[in-house]
Amino acid sequence: MKLQTKSWPLAKQVGECIRHLRLELGMNQEQFAEKCGFFRTYLSRIETGCANPTLSALEVIANALDLSVFEFFELVNKHTGLR
Repeated sequence: MKLQTKSWPLAKQVGECIRHLRLELGMNQEQFAEKCGFFRTYLSRIETGCANPTLSALEVIANALDLSVFEFFELVNKHTGLR
């Protein structure tokens, strides 16, 4: 039996924010994944909310976006309107 991957609303919103910020830098998934040291497929799953990245992975992503992890979460908060 194949398990369905649950997509949590927060994970999806964080992923959409990552995608938006990546595109603002003019990078495709392959380029950004390489900069992060991730497989492109893993980055794709993060951006679509199908993967629930660890705090360490989010820190790597933030640094690749030239942000601190705190600046990254501030932008996620602004982008999603979550509290």
